[in-house]
Amino acid sequence: MLPSYFAFDPKRKADLQRLDKLLRESAPELKRYFHRGTPLGEPGMRFKMIGYGRFHYLARSGKRVQWPVVGVALQKNYISVYLSVEKDGAPLLRSYSGELGELRSGYHNFSFVKYEDLAKPAVAAVGMTRFVSARKLMKDPKD
Repeated sequence: MLPSYFAFDPKRKADLQRLDKLLRESAPELKRYFHRGTPLGEPGMRFKMIGYGRFHYLARSGKRVQWPVVGVALQKNYISVYLSVEKDGAPLLRSYSGELGELRSGYHNFSFVKYEDLAKPAVAAVGMTRFVSARKLMKDPKD
């Protein structure tokens, strides 16, 4: 499934591959996989993405949901990166808002159009080095 996800949009394939390389070099311990999305009727987001590392969180319904520590998803006009780590109860990404070269930023995600737009050292730092250490805060003991 990963090869077809990378090839889905030929115009952005190189951007995905370059980001993938940066993420995998920054945190090789976060295993890459194809995240199929949450099945219909279950809590969680339904879209497909490239995942790096896995953890579980407890949804409001009380069900455990598997989610990537870091996720990369193709959107219609941009690529989004989802970062599931908090530090001291706040989304770690918030402290990097405006420093990543991002088109837009949310609490746990940022988006960009072209890989060249990104501030690669900042993305590597926020995307992996600190996430790996903070990841322990979110790790499910059953994983």
